[in-house]
Amino acid sequence: MKVLVTGASGALGRAVLPRLREDGFVVRAMSRRPHGDQAAEWVTGDLATGEGLPDAVAGVAAVLHLASTPGGGRRTHQVDVLGTRRLAVAAGRAGVGHLLYVSIVGVDRVPFPYYRHKLAAERVVAAGPVPWSVLRATQFHPFLDDLLALAGRLGPVIGDRAVLAQPVDAGEVAARLSGRLAAGPLEGIEEYGGPQALRFDAAVEAWRTARGSRRPLLPVRVPGRLGRALRSGALTTRAAPTGTRSWADHLADTYGGTGRR
Repeated sequence: MKVLVTGASGALGRAVLPRLREDGFVVRAMSRRPHGDQAAEWVTGDLATGEGLPDAVAGVAAVLHLASTPGGGRRTHQVDVLGTRRLAVAAGRAGVGHLLYVSIVGVDRVPFPYYRHKLAAERVVAAGPVPWSVLRATQFHPFLDDLLALAGRLGPVIGDRAVLAQPVDAGEVAARLSGRLAAGPLEGIEEYGGPQALRFDAAVEAWRTARGSRRPLLPVRVPGRLGRALRSGALTTRAAPTGTRSWADHLADTYGGTGRR
């Protein structure tokens, strides 16, 4: 089966491409700029304008749609919502049999502007002309790692101690996506998360220990609807199966005994 992967040069794309090849798929990778990787057929396409999309979808059996522009502003709407519609229309005209869209656990519960655009893109996919699936994944381990580094850039790690997260390994999400492509369109939404839901304070403590850091946690409660959603577990899922690689596994592999501060 030949699969077009949008957003192929991103963090998830870099995990997806080798997994799909390993599982026997023929991969066509799409990015906005030319790419030098010779292990896949690379094409250029721009979701914001539609340029290159008809050629990108021609002759493929399925589209794995990873491309996104985080932020939540006009550019996000142009790429994530209108761009997804352009892609769905082009795929429908080309006779593509499956459009698999990757979204985020919590897009329907957490009042982030970016999440509202992701939810709108899900609805575009569901209403479009191509048989479809949506996989909502929880946040990747490196995202939480980077978030904690950002929260501690001034010294103490600042955050709401009761916020819940469920970090997942990108490689395991890639394997789940490969399995969904092999199984065919779900015509629905499935969720996939890591093996453990963590409070922010527990995640910080493990992170500090792994890095050999003495930075304290400075508790700051996130206010309003957003805070209530984050503390209630809106970023987590009870869906099974889950990934198996934990936050502790990520920290051990990333930091080991480096004692990085």
